[in-house]
Amino acid sequence: MALVDTPICNFDWQAPTFELSDVDGVKHSLKDLMGDKGVLIAFICNHCPYVHAIIDRLVADAKTLQAEGINFVAIMSNDYKSYPEDAPDQMKIFAEENGFTFPYLIDEDQSVAKAYDAVCTPDFFGFNADGKLQYRGRLDDARQGPVTDNRQAELLEAMRGVAATGKGPLAQKPSMGCSIKWKN
Repeated sequence: MALVDTPICNFDWQAPTFELSDVDGVKHSLKDLMGDKGVLIAFICNHCPYVHAIIDRLVADAKTLQAEGINFVAIMSNDYKSYPEDAPDQMKIFAEENGFTFPYLIDEDQSVAKAYDAVCTPDFFGFNADGKLQYRGRLDDARQGPVTDNRQAELLEAMRGVAATGKGPLAQKPSMGCSIKWKN
C-alpha cells in the first residue's frame, strides 16, 4: 500500500466525458450524472484502509449533497484481477453494506482514471454545473482518526460553495490514500 497525495486543483479544467456501467450493468454517462448544481466524482475502492476509515462520513456527505442538487458518483478503477476484493461482485456488497445512494461504477479499462489523472483512493473531483473542476481536496480534517464534534467537512462545505457561486475555495488540502492499482 503506497500512500499518495492528490495534486492541487486545476480550476476550470473541463470534466472528460465517460460512460461506465454500475455493479448491475446499468450504463451511466457523465452527462446523465451531472446535477443541477454540479457533480462530485469520487475514485474509491473496496479494500483501501483510507476509504474504510471515511466511508460512513463519505456516504452521509453524499446524501446531503444529493439533497442539495449536487449529484455524487463513485468510480472503482483498480485492477481487480490482481486485487479480487475490488471485483464487481464485491463492489455490490460494499455498496449495499455502506448504504450507497449513488452509482458505484466500474472503470474496467482504467481509461476514466487516466483521463482524470486520478492517483489514489479516495480521490475527489468536484465540478460545478458547467462541468468545470472546482474542488480536488480531502473529505475532512478527521482523516483516518476518530471523528470529533467539530469536524471540518471540507468537501461538503466546498461543494456547497460551488453550488452557490460556481467556484470552489482557493485553499484546498489534498486527499490522501492508497495508490490506484494499475494494470500492467
